[in-house]
Amino acid sequence: MTYPWHEAYRAAILETDWTKMQERLQAAEREILERQRVLSLDHGGTPEERQAITGAMHGITHLKTEVSDWQKQEITQERRP
Repeated sequence: MTYPWHEAYRAAILETDWTKMQERLQAAEREILERQRVLSLDHGGTPEERQAITGAMHGITHLKTEVSDWQKQEITQERRP
């Protein structure tokens, strides 16, 4: 099953250009958080979707750490003569 937020999440996790990764992660996170907001208002969704959201948010957190590490590495390399 595909969820409304899944395409943005998929685009983020499949992105190979590190310079675009942060933007994709932010877009996916916005869509997931919006979906969580909607689910909290109407108590809708399924247990499977809620579990998928939890997994996706863990994935986003992990990828944000990797992007941050990559950015730090890029800054360090730019400072080297």
